[in-house]
Amino acid sequence: MTKKKWITIGVIALVAIVLYQVFAGSYNKMVKGDQNVKEQWANVETAYQRRADLIPNLVNTVKGYAEHEKETLREVMEARSKATSVNIDAKDLNANSFAQFQEAQSGLTSALSKLMVVMERYPDLKANQNFMELQAQLEGTENRIAVERRKFNETVKAFNQTVLGFPNNMLANMYGFEEKEFFKSEEGAQTAPKVEF
Repeated sequence: MTKKKWITIGVIALVAIVLYQVFAGSYNKMVKGDQNVKEQWANVETAYQRRADLIPNLVNTVKGYAEHEKETLREVMEARSKATSVNIDAKDLNANSFAQFQEAQSGLTSALSKLMVVMERYPDLKANQNFMELQAQLEGTENRIAVERRKFNETVKAFNQTVLGFPNNMLANMYGFEEKEFFKSEEGAQTAPKVEF
């Protein structure tokens, strides 16, 4: 073979290697981002599950003090049941599934708010050590939920920047990667709730 043929073969091999690196690197980065989004969504669900797991203990503690508040306790347990029955597959994170999830969680948040108002009527309950510990755990869990939701949105942002940026956007379409939805606050969340005693 002549020197010119070797140079041509070398150039073709070099271009093939560069193209492979671009395609494989982009694909692997999108796969990693997709897995990070799924992992972070699982962390969000875990934080919500922790809250749901605390509620039966909280309700049982309140039961002993507030026997005539059965309706409120029933509402809390029904809201918990509804909230834990709504599950979103990490592969199907879209606006519709988020709306369903948020609606169920909002019902639980509302029922818990009513329960907290009821508890204010019982000074002995507020002094109960079990109740105080459960209330502190619930407050900590609400903070964890906020942190995990924020981390989820940061992970989605990083993934979307990868998928939507050029030239990855062309490759993303080819590979089947789509922009992910952010976890948004529920409508009216910016308005402070009214609490009346």
